[in-house]
Amino acid sequence: MATALGNGAHSRKSFAKRISSHLAAALVVFCLLQIGIVAKMGGSLVLHLGIVIAIGGFAVAARGLEHRWQMLEQGGLSQGGLIVRFRRDVVQLWAASLLGALLWIPVGIIYRFLFG
Repeated sequence: MATALGNGAHSRKSFAKRISSHLAAALVVFCLLQIGIVAKMGGSLVLHLGIVIAIGGFAVAARGLEHRWQMLEQGGLSQGGLIVRFRRDVVQLWAASLLGALLWIPVGIIYRFLFG
């Protein structure tokens, strides 16, 4: 019974739509963390331009992940195989989103050391 309910919950909304929701939320968190970290470091215009480039890179990678999930859903994978891949991709997405934003800390330290 629990398995039937679990499968029904996953089939209500496609994996591609669910990954899109995670991507949107991760992008917002990524942006806010970057802006907050650079603002606390007293970031210059160069660091703010770096944020724009990082967000653009995140958006390109996000589109690639969305496309991957559209292809996976059209493929012949079982529901269980899709669930495992979905969970792995969500964990990797959130880890990259949170840790990627924290990379500004050493960049800011090096920038201050080099340019005062």
